[in-house]
Order: sequence, then structure tokens, then C-alpha cells
Amino acid sequence: MKTGLMQPATFDKQTIMDRAVEAAGSDDFGDPWFEKPLSVLLTALEEEARLHESGAWVAMKQCEKVLVDRLRAQRWFARHPEILARPLRNPVFIVGPMRSGTTRLHRLLSADRRFDHMRSFETITPVPYPGFTHGEYDRRITLAKRARKVADLANPHTLAIHPTGPMQPEEELGLFVNSFWGMKHEAQWHVPAYGRWCEAQDATPAYEQMARLLRLIGWSQQASSLKPWVLKTPQHMLDLDALLNVFPDARFIFTHRDPLRVVASSASLAWNQTCIYSDHADPHEVGREWLRKTRLQVERMQEGRKGIAPDRMIDVHYESVDADWRAAMKRIYAFLGLDIERAWPAMEAYRDSVDAMKRQPHRYSLAEFGLSEGQVMEQLGGYMRAFGVTREPRVASR
Repeated sequence: MKTGLMQPATFDKQTIMDRAVEAAGSDDFGDPWFEKPLSVLLTALEEEARLHESGAWVAMKQCEKVLVDRLRAQRWFARHPEILARPLRNPVFIVGPMRSGTTRLHRLLSADRRFDHMRSFETITPVPYPGFTHGEYDRRITLAKRARKVADLANPHTLAIHPTGPMQPEEELGLFVNSFWGMKHEAQWHVPAYGRWCEAQDATPAYEQMARLLRLIGWSQQASSLKPWVLKTPQHMLDLDALLNVFPDARFIFTHRDPLRVVASSASLAWNQTCIYSDHADPHEVGREWLRKTRLQVERMQEGRKGIAPDRMIDVHYESVDADWRAAMKRIYAFLGLDIERAWPAMEAYRDSVDAMKRQPHRYSLAEFGLSEGQVMEQLGGYMRAFGVTREPRVASR
């Protein structure tokens, strides 16, 4: 896709960093560790992603925006040192493969005011703009509304797969993007070399930056630092050791779902994003990659659980929440040691709002991504047996 409306994109790291410095009026990026994943990502965008002209321009601008956010974050930390002193006590992490029901549980728990949670506009732009004042309208909300409209125009299927809005509870994906880290990039662009590089690294610095930004978000929300955060993103499946390094008192809700559904739905989500930025996106290539990635997530999760005390984790199956979400939430609240009675009205209100957010059903199949049930079961059948995961009805085709 060529538009002729913009200058050619560059993926030269120094050029992009210099532009961010000029835009932010500062040159303090904080921990320089982020430059390693940034370099690998930029090379992959240039050499692997096969982006069209506008896709390359958007990728470049996204990288510049993240760098500006880092610069602004450092300025907030310098001006308000109390931000980094905020405790992050006993956070609750919902950990599961993509499309395994983590969003549903996250939003149900987020409805309870005894937890803190991130909102969609905060994961899009984790750092308040200069001039932000507590109690006044946050301009990041306007940006999130515009981003949602652009996403809807670019590919309406994306919001059908993951309905959201600027004020909706959302995962901490943007806090990892701030370090140019993780699966968000792999779901947006075809960058397999970048993904494999990340898989071989210690993610602790990315989690340390995530924690700093979480403190900044809590400060900007004027949230009580005594309340635990409820958090979730599939990235944690790969990086449980790093998570525990930074959040040693974390509690975990592990979600499980039929991998035939998880793989097909993950591939569909990635495909519906990748094809926005490239005219050469290959659905079969996407399918192979997300089967591999799902298997790796499961393997890393099983290994990482060995470092977690049994009384700090609980397993929840997708189909059990489908069958009786109230019973599933009672189990979770018993695990967390909280009285659920006071949470029912808020959770019921959330459930009532779900139908208003839903659009067309998300339909997908393994076949459209060049996969068979046998291929998935060969790689993930052991996971099903280990966690008692049952088969769901056959995945519908488009």
C-alpha cells in the first residue's frame, strides 16, 4: 500500500531516539537496557516484517512515541520522587495463554473496588502528558478514543475479537511496550527473529520498568497504595521467573482452555492485526508461529510454576467460568481470602455491560491458518492431560 502522503520511514535507532529527545526536550531515557530489544525490533521491522509504506511509517511513529513516553516518565520520577516509593503489595496476576479467558476474569475482579486496575487509555499511553494535574481531564483519554476509531476503521474484526473502550479495565501490555519488550510486537508485526531473541533473554529489566510505570499510574490515579493491583497479560506465561524477581509476594490465577481454541483464536487475533500493516501477511505462517508460541508459553508456565508456593496459586478452567461464572468467582475469592458478597453488585453490573460491548461474534478455524487438530494435539495434548483441560465443541469457520 503506497500513499505518497508521507516521508519514507526510517528504522535507524539513533535517528528515532534523536527525534524523541527533540520532541520531549529531555535526553534521560532511564535504564538503557531497553536499547537492546529496540535494536533487535528495528532490525526485524526493516528486514522481516514486509511492511507497506504506511505500515512502516506507523511502526516508526509508534517507536518514537514509546521513546517520548520514557523521557516523560523519567521527568515525572525526578519531579515527584514519592512516585517510586509507592508500595506494590500482594498483586494478583491472571496468567494464561492468549484467548483463554483472562480478560473476563480480569474485568470481573477489576469491578471490585478493593483492587486497583489499569484502564485502556493508560496502557495506550502509560505516562501522563506534561502539565497533567490530578482531578482534571486527562488528555490521554482523547488519544485513546481516537486510537479506537482508527483501529475500527483499519480492521473492525480487531475490536470484535477484543472489545474495549478508553475507560475499560485493560492489561498492562503498554508497560512492556515501554521497554520494547514482548509478544505485543509479535502479534502486530511479522518479526520472528525479534520474538526468538526475546525468548532467550532475562526479562527482569522489563518487569522493573513495568513496576515503575505501575507506580506512576497509581500516583496519577490517586489510588490507595494499600490496595493490590489485579493484572494480566499473556506475556507472563513466558516470564514467570522475572515476574517473581520483581513481585515476590504475587498471587496467581492460572487460566486454562482447550488449545484447539487457544491456537486458532490467537492466530486470528495476530492475523487481523498483521494484515493491517503488511500486504504480504501469510495466514499459514501466522498459524505456525502461534502454535509454536502457544507451546512455548505452556512449557515456560509449567516450569515457572515450580517456583510458586501452592497456596499462592489457583487454576481456573475456561469452561467452568462459562458454565457458572459465579461459582468460579467464589473459588477465586476464597483463594484470595476475600468476602465476595460485597463484590456481587459490581460484578453483576459488569456482566450486564458485556452485551452492550459485544459486536459480531469472533469466528475462526484452525484450517484457515493451515493447521489441523492433529498438529495442535501432538504439541499440546500433554498440557491438556496435565491440567485436566477438556475439548470444546468444534471451532466454527468464518
